[in-house]
Amino acid sequence: MTTQSVRGRRKQAMAAAAVVAALLSTAACGGGDSGDDKKGGDSKAAGFDAANNKVANASTKKGGTLKFAGAQDADSWDTTRGYYGFAWNFMRYYSRQLVTGQTEPGSKGTELTPDLATSKAKISDDGKTYTYTLRDGVTWEDGKPITSQDVKYGIERVWAQDVLSGGPVYLKDVLDPKGEYPGPYKDKSKDKLGLKAIETPDEKTIVFKLPVANSDFEDMLALTSASPVRQDKDTKSKYGLKPFSSGPYKFESYTPNKSLVLVRNTEWKQESDPVRKALPDKITLNLFSNADDMDNRLLAGDYDLDINQTGLSPQGRIKALKEHKANLDNPVSGFIRYAVFPQIVKPFDNIECRKAVLYGADHKSLQTARGGPLAGGDIGTNMLPPAVPGSEGQKYDPYGFTQNDGAPDEAKAKDALKACGQADGFKTTIAVRNNKPVEVATAESLQASLKKIGIIADIDKYDGSQTSGIIGNPTVVKKKNYGIIIMGWGPDFPSAQGYGQPLWDSKYILDSGNNNFAMIKDKAIDANFDKFATELDPAKKVAIATELNHQVMEGAYYLPFVFEKFINWRSNRLTNVYTTDAYSGQYDFTSLGVTK
Repeated sequence: MTTQSVRGRRKQAMAAAAVVAALLSTAACGGGDSGDDKKGGDSKAAGFDAANNKVANASTKKGGTLKFAGAQDADSWDTTRGYYGFAWNFMRYYSRQLVTGQTEPGSKGTELTPDLATSKAKISDDGKTYTYTLRDGVTWEDGKPITSQDVKYGIERVWAQDVLSGGPVYLKDVLDPKGEYPGPYKDKSKDKLGLKAIETPDEKTIVFKLPVANSDFEDMLALTSASPVRQDKDTKSKYGLKPFSSGPYKFESYTPNKSLVLVRNTEWKQESDPVRKALPDKITLNLFSNADDMDNRLLAGDYDLDINQTGLSPQGRIKALKEHKANLDNPVSGFIRYAVFPQIVKPFDNIECRKAVLYGADHKSLQTARGGPLAGGDIGTNMLPPAVPGSEGQKYDPYGFTQNDGAPDEAKAKDALKACGQADGFKTTIAVRNNKPVEVATAESLQASLKKIGIIADIDKYDGSQTSGIIGNPTVVKKKNYGIIIMGWGPDFPSAQGYGQPLWDSKYILDSGNNNFAMIKDKAIDANFDKFATELDPAKKVAIATELNHQVMEGAYYLPFVFEKFINWRSNRLTNVYTTDAYSGQYDFTSLGVTK
């Protein structure tokens, strides 16, 4: 792409951000469209920010079809393999866990409540033994009871990383830190349930015995990777094409990157499930290759919400704010959007070369490319989201990103280039998902500012649905010379361990499905994660989390763009709509219903 076209897009992005800011200012004062027109649905919209940390259109009405649209498919619909937040949110339609987040707005959504289990864990005094009893009446989609052995087998699948890579591996590391269990596919025991850390004395009791206590263990069991899977229905690497349901809905059809249809699981019983409302009769997902086309269809009322929950595109935002403000919410996300520098790609093995990018970036321009302060978020200054205990927000700004209104510090950037032996600059490649227009705009902004200090960065767009095998594969990253990767991350659960461990702990470097893109191997960081996991004092956990964030920033492994905000669409048809911190400001899918 030529410099002229990059500058043109940056000007368009800045103009769009200014329009959005003005429109949002009006919206915040109560102005704008009332939502009475027929666009976006037949009934009146609830109002701007009506579902932001509170319930809009409360209803117990059952029936109708809930219609999702999306610009990106899940990385996998397999509960073991999926790692996208929207996929975890959606998976609760067809999967259950021993415990899960409450179906409540805002921060209450992060509080755990019993799901398959009759109660939260009975925990031993030493914090190493967790015991659960399964509820009566919990069944699979064919009516057979869900057993403790099914839960154990579903968790054991996390060990099969050679076949089922891509998902979180917390449970594997906590229950089997020495890596002694080979996984269910290599398990030589008769029942394939040879993981000694989990005991199932009967079909309704499951006992977890941790080698070392972990204060976040029950949060890990709330992840979809702890969902039950029945052995006779496990199709291994193909399981994500048609998972076998333990929830209120089951797969009717799925065509990757095109569409997915869920219908009611007639064997599910409401009395066995205190969490899910299961209001719609049918749930559909249609996927678009063009985000602007999707947004137009959302605004036309053809679909109810965006499954990806990352906000409308710039064009869609402007149109929606002008014509449909009452259909929009502007939540703070738990995500940080950032660039990360793989140390396996030269010259980013040199900290000074990494610092050159940090100082050379135009942080205001990057914020603008993301949508501005309101639609994109505050300028990111560090790598711990504001909602995670231990965060200092923008107060911790070690490289001065917010100074001079976010302008680059070209003098410091050039000094860093000299210090790393690249005084004249160097060439590299920025990797960005091809179906994320805002990420592409961010890459173009970074490309333009880096050129001014002599760093020439090509942009390579890859298939966003193939993340695990492309940027998640260190061999591919090195081969393609991906010195800069554009990405984002939100907490798996609300703690430094639940946010930062997959990104920063050397134990989490994987051959495929890797998320430690920077390839951080720092003994001090690893030691702090070990210390954090066993610490029971909340105040001490906060202090360790703060220190971890400082260690990461001092290593210059990341360039944070924004502490993200979204402008999300909800149709007039939606009922029981609210954002939840359990899924980083997304709407809680399991509570949604429709008016018709």
